[in-house]
Amino acid sequence: MLRALDLFCGAGGATRGLQRAGFHVTGVDIRPQPRYCGERFTCGDALTIDLRRFDFIWASPPCQAHTLAWKIRARQHDDLISSTRFRLVTSGVPWCIENVPGAPLIEPIELCGAMFDLQTYRHRLFECSFPIIAPCHAEHAVRQAKMGRPPRAGEFIQVVGNFSNVALARKAMGIDWMTRDELREAIPPAYAEYIGRAALSHMRAAA
Repeated sequence: MLRALDLFCGAGGATRGLQRAGFHVTGVDIRPQPRYCGERFTCGDALTIDLRRFDFIWASPPCQAHTLAWKIRARQHDDLISSTRFRLVTSGVPWCIENVPGAPLIEPIELCGAMFDLQTYRHRLFECSFPIIAPCHAEHAVRQAKMGRPPRAGEFIQVVGNFSNVALARKAMGIDWMTRDELREAIPPAYAEYIGRAALSHMRAAA
């Protein structure tokens, strides 16, 4: 089985998607992750880990430097995207960087929960080292609850900040093992599965 590395993995939203795509996944995070769902976990600095043993690398650098909520609060955070990209490019391994809309990714695709029949929109950007096309972006036909407000019947949830209803968030994201704090930092596994399958197709074509 091909080996994938999930940098800045958190509890493993991307990891679960890569597993579904067919990878054996090792996660790396600076903080302990007792609920991490991958095959192996290393607690350490994602920017110093040895990349040579892996067939595909996923990286989700902290997004706080680019989120509207943190900008409103005038909080300062390091931007790790450039340094992460440098390491991935020089690795020679196929890779993907994930981050929030507004992050300085290069020619990214955008994925949305509506593309995967999820009950949240949760837009995210993905910069890949291989050609990839996003699915058709379906119309946002369902109202989404405003940030910080519990969703009413029939609304989609925003899994951000101090949201309420963890059970609904787990269902909406397709994640059943995370706490509230872990959920709000995760991506739906469906996104990583989609990109992981594209990466596998690219790798087979290049072989």
